[in-house]
Amino acid sequence: MKPLAPGTVIFHRHRGYGVIVLVNLLTGWISARFGSEVRTLDLNLSSDEVQHADGTPILFRRTPPDRMPQARLMAMVRELHRAGYQRLYLYSWPKPSGLHWRWHLFAGPRQWIERPWREGWYGSGADYNFNPVLGWGDNPGATPQELASMLAQFDPHGLAQALGRDDDHTAWFSLVCDALLPDYAFSLGWGQSKQMPEHLPVIPVRRGVPAYSGPPLPWPPGWLHLWKMSHAQYQRYATPASSELPLGPGAGESASGTKSTPQD
Repeated sequence: MKPLAPGTVIFHRHRGYGVIVLVNLLTGWISARFGSEVRTLDLNLSSDEVQHADGTPILFRRTPPDRMPQARLMAMVRELHRAGYQRLYLYSWPKPSGLHWRWHLFAGPRQWIERPWREGWYGSGADYNFNPVLGWGDNPGATPQELASMLAQFDPHGLAQALGRDDDHTAWFSLVCDALLPDYAFSLGWGQSKQMPEHLPVIPVRRGVPAYSGPPLPWPPGWLHLWKMSHAQYQRYATPASSELPLGPGAGESASGTKSTPQD
């Protein structure tokens, strides 16, 4: 598959050669200029028979790809866990707007709050909608095995920190993957909700997927002990009379009271 991005030279049988100025790989629409620096033409990759400059057809599936990459990331992390990289963790949580979900991979100690930030190891569905790649040289639609191989080539030092055993988390992650993939993913935040859910929140990764009806899933090992209060304490404080409610990780507040994630 050849790359398709702004600046790509294309050919259209009625317009001739042109240059892409905007591409949306989620919907399959592009904008291109044909001999004019002012006017652009919108084209649909599924029906307008657009070609690369060398005549190679640009084929685009009519069904849109996943609107968020969390399910693909889960499948990749499970493959790496099986290969011995059990100290690799996936953190997924909603943005404050509730429109998209963030994701973050990290390796080494299981420190959800003080996790390290590495280039290419985090992103947002807001960006993925327009460019469905994860940021380490991967291609749209890459398999879990291909994603793992590309991550190892992109950041071998970072991935090497994931070597080691974490049996309880690996068992939990495998359980969650078996229950959710390929249509659903998990979230470790509860957004603007005032009450922490009893079970792991589940989100669909594409439109048209029915609501999750599988078995309730537990939170990751040790997750509930990270925050200021236990689940029972949280319910006692979450009353209308409370002037200040404790926020969960979906709001970006850590156990120490400091913001652990960048704000929008």
